[in-house]
Parts: sequence; structure tokens; C-alpha cells
Amino acid sequence: MNSLLRFSGPRTVEIVDAPHPELQPGQARVRTIYSGISAGTELTAYRGTNPYLTSEWDPELRLFRGASADRGLAYPLDGWGYSEVGEVVEIAPAAGDLPDDAPHVGDRVWGIWGHRAEGILALEALRGHVLPAHLDPLAAAFVRVGAIGLNGVLAADLGVGSTVAVFGQGVIGLLATRLATLNGATVIAVDGIPARREAATRWGAAHALAPDEDLPFAIRELTNGAGADAAIELSGNYHALQSAIRAVGADGTVVASGFYQGDGAALRLGEEFHHNRVQLLASQIGSVPNRLRARWDVPRLQRTIVDALADGRVNAAELVTHRFAIDDAAAAYQLLDTDPSATLQVVLEF
Repeated sequence: MNSLLRFSGPRTVEIVDAPHPELQPGQARVRTIYSGISAGTELTAYRGTNPYLTSEWDPELRLFRGASADRGLAYPLDGWGYSEVGEVVEIAPAAGDLPDDAPHVGDRVWGIWGHRAEGILALEALRGHVLPAHLDPLAAAFVRVGAIGLNGVLAADLGVGSTVAVFGQGVIGLLATRLATLNGATVIAVDGIPARREAATRWGAAHALAPDEDLPFAIRELTNGAGADAAIELSGNYHALQSAIRAVGADGTVVASGFYQGDGAALRLGEEFHHNRVQLLASQIGSVPNRLRARWDVPRLQRTIVDALADGRVNAAELVTHRFAIDDAAAAYQLLDTDPSATLQVVLEF
């Protein structure tokens, strides 16, 4: 069976048998080994809160047009997922020789082809995606989420002597904590789940705090009254974003890396945001920070993560808390939806 994961409606998962088409010249067939579930973006599609389900995105104007019959997404949604690892099992070369960095049959590769037993991808899209032979393929399920974390760290402009508060110590938050530490920053990790605060200290955080009403004052105490130089908010929670604004000092930077849903009623922009002249930046994996675009792009983010996984600076595989066979995917999503404190990375196995 060529298994394909489908959201047939909100909180409704089924596994269907997908077609098995012949390859066209210039394509590769990849048999999936692992596919990581995103506890942020994917759950918006699973729950039915993703803005593309109710609004039309105009890619030229870069605006949502509101409720429209031409909205970008509609159920059923097939093959969501963006953290896949697999083995190349078939290639249909185009005319001419393959480039040196193109995959060959038997190579293990990472990429984005969704939760399905096999992906058909352009060979061009897999250039540079061959995994080092010694790298655990499970670790490669973290390339894309690691790039998201690194993008936030770069946006925060961290270095030796910097202090950064990282809000949300789920998978991407822990990766951001580790990457910020590698950049030389002192990390104050913030999360409401004790086990995640403990994990944050193992991943390099100098301090790990609960997000209570005293948090901004505790951060002032840890920073000689100045506040953090920057904050990276990864939970997608508006209350956390407001706390991040309060965590930084005058002229500080807040990087909003979460996928926020609905109205931001928790934000109080007339208070610390205004009086401290806080710079609020959005970080999203579609691009890199403006000031870095001459030297960085998304492929470089991803290559950097592969290198960090391969040389052991980031031991991402230890973040996997649950593995589910693809046929049990409904239980995996239910767990993430109803008991997120019990999980970090949930992976589907094929």
C-alpha cells in the first residue's frame, strides 16, 4: 500500500492508498523512512484554524483577502508534513549527466514530500540533500525545524555577551536554545512545563523560568536590571509574545517565530512595547532576515543544520519522544492535540 495521510476534516485523520505513478525524466522516487509531525503548523490544519482554510492569500499583493470561495485550502488535505527522510529507490535521469551533488539510488535524503510512503521529487530539488553516511536518518527529520530555529536566532542578532530569552521549549525552542548557545549568547529559557525547562538546561540554557507574572522582574534580576537584549518567541501564544516584549530592555528586539492564530487580545502595545521602543520582527522560513539576504538563504540555513547534526553539535534525535506507525497516525495527532506536555517530537514510521 502506498500510504498517504489525509485530513478529511477537522481532527479527522485517515490513511488512504495513493497512486503509484511512473517517473518522468528528471525525477526520483523516495521511499519514506521517517516523517516528523509539526506540533505548530500542522496542528493548525488538523484543528481547522489555519488561515488558508478561511481566507485567500494573494501571493502578488502578499495579503489575505478574507473569507472567499477561492480560499487556498479546503478539506480533504493530503500529505501534510515538511520533515521527511527517505531512501532513493528509483531515478529517471534527464538528458545529460547527473550533477555531482545529485542523489543516486540507495542514497538517503531529507526533504519535503509530506506524510506519504513514497515521494516523487525533481532530482534538482534533491541536489545537496544526500545525508552523510554516518548520520542517523532519524536526526535528519530535524533539518527543516532546525532551520526555523536558526532563522530566529539569526534574526535576533546574537553573539558573545548577548542575553536572549527563548519562549517555548518545544522542539524548535530547544533547537533555538542550543543554536543561540552555540552563537555565544546566554539563554534564559521560558516554558510552563517543568520537564521542558529541565530539557532546556541540558540543551545549554543558563536559566530556565516559568512564565508567571513575575517573569519580567526575574529576567531583570538576571540581567543587572537591563532586561534581555533579545527574545525569541516560538510557542505561537499571544500571552507569551506579550511576555517576550516585557522581557527585553530598552531598544530590545523580539523575534516572533510562532504561527499565531486568531486575535491577539493579549498584546498591550501601549505599555513596554511603546515605552521601550521594542523592535518586533517576524521570522518565517520562507526567507531570511533582510540584513542577511546577500549572504544567507534558506538552503544555507538547512545546510548549516545538517552540518551541526552530522558533527554532533546538535543531538536532535534525543528530542524524539514518540514514534507511531503511519497506520496509527490518528493517535499521534490526538496525543499532540490533547496532551502536548507529554511530547516533544512525534515521528511517523513507514
